[in-house]
Amino acid sequence: MNKLKARLKSGKACLNSWLAIPSGFSAEVIAQCGFHSVTVDMQHGVQDYHSMVQCFQAMGQHPVTPLVRVPWNEPGIIGKVLDAGAWGVICPMISTPAEAKALVSYCLYPPKGKRSNGPIRAGAYGEPGIYQTIANDEVLVMPMIETQEAIDNIDAILDVPGISGIYIGPSDLGFSLGMIPKLDREEPEILKIYEQLIAATNKRGLFAGVHNLSGAYAARMIKMGFSFVTLNNDSGLMARAARNEIAIVRKDAGEITN
Repeated sequence: MNKLKARLKSGKACLNSWLAIPSGFSAEVIAQCGFHSVTVDMQHGVQDYHSMVQCFQAMGQHPVTPLVRVPWNEPGIIGKVLDAGAWGVICPMISTPAEAKALVSYCLYPPKGKRSNGPIRAGAYGEPGIYQTIANDEVLVMPMIETQEAIDNIDAILDVPGISGIYIGPSDLGFSLGMIPKLDREEPEILKIYEQLIAATNKRGLFAGVHNLSGAYAARMIKMGFSFVTLNNDSGLMARAARNEIAIVRKDAGEITN
């Protein structure tokens, strides 16, 4: 059922998009661009629960896997996004094995977790009643690694049953280490951390993901060993495309555009 999870298990790289704009039309456009998955960002994006559902509905006819970055490690919103049809949860600021265990428990049904039954939209996947029998095996549980504490605890976090892989937030990771928050990092110490995290996931047959600003850097991260890479977000890609086209006009048309 979860095509993204199957692709990750096969060892193929997965391209993920990121939706900050609360628009079903924007989601529909992005879903047709060639991504394997699309993540609705409820942490820093301008999305709420209703706009997330609209994005899922708009993407439903396209071959992308819907994911959500939730605002925080809290059972109410995690249960609701899964009930709405998310096939994976990306959760910010997971720094300890206890936090990772809590995340898993919120994502999975008993006996592996304590997620409440009520898949209002997700229940439409497959025959009636089938969703509850497959959800624990199909839902992706992805803690974000964004602090030195998380790096120090990475083995214990990855050893928590139910964790599917990790997702690195480069901005907060650098911020927590006293650096400027940004994507596409080049600091040797950060790249060394990336290698450490990739090795730890590979050792356990799990995957590592990372957020990227540019396609060129994302390709580099795939070559490094990341198998789940995000390209910017919808608002960032829109702004970049607009700036590039404006720059071309001003270059070719000269003074009359200034």
